[in-house]
Amino acid sequence: MNTIDLHVHSTCSDGTLTPAELVTLASSIGLSAFALTDHDSTDGIAEALRSSAALPEAKRPEVIPGIEFSTEYLGSDIHIVGLDMQYQAPEFQATVASFRDDRLIRNKKMIARMAADHIDISYEEMAKAYGEQVWTRAHFAGYLVAHGYVASRKEAFASLIGEGCRYYVPRSRIRPEEAVDLIRRFDGIPILAHPLLYHYDDAGLRTLLALLKEHGLLGIEVYYSTHTPQQEAYVAALAAELGLLPSGGSDFHGDNKPDISLGSGMGNLAISHELLDALKKARNRM
Repeated sequence: MNTIDLHVHSTCSDGTLTPAELVTLASSIGLSAFALTDHDSTDGIAEALRSSAALPEAKRPEVIPGIEFSTEYLGSDIHIVGLDMQYQAPEFQATVASFRDDRLIRNKKMIARMAADHIDISYEEMAKAYGEQVWTRAHFAGYLVAHGYVASRKEAFASLIGEGCRYYVPRSRIRPEEAVDLIRRFDGIPILAHPLLYHYDDAGLRTLLALLKEHGLLGIEVYYSTHTPQQEAYVAALAAELGLLPSGGSDFHGDNKPDISLGSGMGNLAISHELLDALKKARNRM
């Protein structure tokens, strides 16, 4: 079976491997394709495509241009993955840039709050550590660990930067249906990411999916690193009932999620290339 991974992050957001390193790793483990789905960023796609093209054809994984949008729905953070869209379109890039501006405003507010409490942090120090990539709270967690304020990233989220904590600052975010609309407008494939991480009951998840399907949602991540066999079966049945196609990915972040491997997740993933083929065919029919 040709295996794929449709949810992968690089150093252009909160992963620890560069796009080129991801291509090398994907080739070494025999993936036939992977989607680079950085948070609110497509900056790594060109590098990944170049790196893949430089490999011998037999060892060349297909790089699927992707993105992961953070959206807000009823006070919850909902993630929409976009696959194979026209990411270079100027209007698409302008919209993504506006999302990144909102994230930058949030990040500066978090830095100011920490600095006011005598935490040794500044925008310049963060930039030295992480460059000008898209910073997520995972970057702040890493910084706090590296500077001895907490013992682990988990502790950073639990006590300092998680929702409800002293240094948590919410972002101005679009609604999930707006993200779906945007992806569809640029000929992409919109997917609801990790549906069980939102902790909705069955009725709540169905309501969200019905809303998103009205706007053109094509798929849902049935196959995900943290899904148990029972959860996978539940999401697969829900997708079939609602006329959505299965997607899946590891949500690989490198060392930021050390228990998750590219392609295989926690050892439970083996996603067929047929899923990607079906998603592309469904997109092309609409």
